[in-house]
Amino acid sequence: MPHYADTGRGVESNGQRLARLRVRRRWTQQRLATETGFSISAVRAYEQGRRSLDRSAIVLAFAKALDCHPTEITGAPYMPLISDTDGQAAVAAVAGVRRALLRHGRPTRPADHEVAALDLVDLRRRVGEANALRQAAALARSGAVLPQLLRDLQVACEVSEGDQRREMFGLLTSGYECAMQYLYKLGHISDATLATERVVWSACETEDPLRVLASRWYDAGEFLSIGEHDEAGAVIDSALTELGAVREASPEAVSLRGAFHLKAALNSVRAETAAVAEQHWEKAKVAAEELGEDRNDFELQFGPTNVAIWGVSLPVEMGRGRVAVERAGKVRLPSEFSPERHSHHLIDVGRAYFYNGQRQEALGAFIKAERLAPQATRMHAGVRETVGTMIRTQKKGKLVELGIRLGLV
Repeated sequence: MPHYADTGRGVESNGQRLARLRVRRRWTQQRLATETGFSISAVRAYEQGRRSLDRSAIVLAFAKALDCHPTEITGAPYMPLISDTDGQAAVAAVAGVRRALLRHGRPTRPADHEVAALDLVDLRRRVGEANALRQAAALARSGAVLPQLLRDLQVACEVSEGDQRREMFGLLTSGYECAMQYLYKLGHISDATLATERVVWSACETEDPLRVLASRWYDAGEFLSIGEHDEAGAVIDSALTELGAVREASPEAVSLRGAFHLKAALNSVRAETAAVAEQHWEKAKVAAEELGEDRNDFELQFGPTNVAIWGVSLPVEMGRGRVAVERAGKVRLPSEFSPERHSHHLIDVGRAYFYNGQRQEALGAFIKAERLAPQATRMHAGVRETVGTMIRTQKKGKLVELGIRLGLV
C-alpha cells in the first residue's frame, strides 16, 4: 500500500516491514538469520533501523527467504506529500497509463476522425518529446502525455501496413519504454513489468534484430529485479551470443554488446559473484573504447562515460563505499547528459559516501540529485531508506529538512 506521509502516523522503515513479514511467517529472528545466512545481530540491526536495508542483494535475500516480493520490504509505491503538486500529478496519471497498457493487443476500434488525424511526422515528434521528458525525469508531464500518445500509436500500428507498420511499432516500442521508466520511477513495479512485456512484444513486430535485442535488455532487468539471476543470465547470454555472431558489427551492435555486459555485471553483483561482475565491466570498457564516444542507441545510453558511471554503481551495489567514492572522484559527466542520468549518478555517489562513513557528503549528493529530478529522487527506494537510517541515528539540520520532503519525518 502507498504510504501517506502527511498523516502524522510515521513511515515504516524497510527493517520494520522486514520484521512484520518475519512475524507473519511466525519466524524468530534466529530462524530468519539461519535461512538467509546473516548473523542474528545483523538481522536485529536491520529490523531496528540501525543498519540501512537499502542494498538490493540483501533485500532480495530476505525476500526469497520470506517468499515475498522485494517491494513488500521496500514499501513501494510511495505517496508524495500533499504539498508536492508535481508528485501528486505524476501519481494521479498512473491509472491512465495503466489503462493504455492493458489495451495493448486489443482491437482499437478507432473513430474515423482518429484515423484521419494520424500524422507520421507528428507521431515521431511526440515520441521524441516523450523521450525528452523521460530523460528530464519530468514525471508529471510524462504522465500527462503518455496515455493519449500510446492510444494514438496503437491505432497507427493497427491501420498501417508494410514498412510504415514496422516503423509504427518501433515508435510504439519507444512509447512503452517511456511508460515503463515512468512507472518504475514512481515505484509501480508490477505496472512497469507489464510495460516491459509490451516493449518486448512491440519490438518483435518491428522485425529489426537489434531492436529486438535491445528490448531483451529490459527483459533481463525484470528477472534481475526479483532475484531470478539464472533467468536474467540466460537472457543476457543469449543476446551476447547473437551479437557476437554479427560479422561486421555496427556502432549500434557494439553499443548493445557493451550495454549487455553492464547488465551482466549488475546481475553478477546481485548474485554476489563480484569477480564475474568485474570481468563483465572490463568487457564493457573494451566496447566503450571501441566506440570512442557516448551513444544513445535505442535509448540505451552507452559509451566511456556510462561505463565510468557503472564503475561507481557496481561497488555501491556491493556496499564497497571506499572503491565507489574513489571511482566517483574520476567521473566527469558531460553537460549534455540528461538530468535523469545526472541525478541517478548522484544518488549512487550519495550512497557511496554513506557506506564510506561520509554522511555530510552523502546528504549533499542526495540534495543535488533532488534539485535535478525531485520526484524521481524522492521516490527512490535507496534514497528513502538511507536517509531514513541517517535520520534515526543523526537527526539535525538539512538532513531532517530532506527527510520531510521525502515524507519520512
